[in-house]
Formats: sequence, structure tokens, C-alpha cells
Amino acid sequence: MAHFLLRYELASDYLERRVALRDAHLALAWEAVERGALLLGGAVGDPVETALLLFTDADAARVFAESDPYVTEGLVTHWRVRPWITVVGEEAASPVRPP
Repeated sequence: MAHFLLRYELASDYLERRVALRDAHLALAWEAVERGALLLGGAVGDPVETALLLFTDADAARVFAESDPYVTEGLVTHWRVRPWITVVGEEAASPVRPP
């Protein structure tokens, strides 16, 4: 299984504005989990400055971002999907163990 990180850069007023959109955002995220496309997601930092979501498919990550109300309503100022070459852990896509 491949891994892809969807990284959100958040607007400075993200915490105040997310209240009205959070239920729709979480519904979209849990639908992606149920399809097996989204593995984990959440905010990073204190105070929150970015968010990361771990997907199993790059196209699913892009479609998610394009339809996420956090993106469409401007709470996300920039987003980007990047491959993550995982090498350690039970779920690593390309496990590498020491000799």
C-alpha cells in the first residue's frame, strides 16, 4: 500500500471559522476512511498552523481537498499532496529492516 500526505496550510483565523464547517469536513473525512482512502488526519501545532492527512491514493487525496469545505471556504490557504515513502512500521509501504 502506498502512502500520500495531504498537507494543509491554514488561515490565521482557522480556529474561529472552522466551527461552522467542521461537521461537513469531518463527514467527508470519515467517508474517506470508510472507503479505505484516508488512514489518519489531524491538526499540527499549538497553536494550530497546519494539518496533515494520510491517504493511500494520491487521486483520492486531491479529490478530497478539492471538495473539502475547509478548502472551498478559504480556511486552507494552500494544499499539497506528496508521496510519503514509508519504510519502518507494520504498515510501511516499502519496509526496510537492518541486516
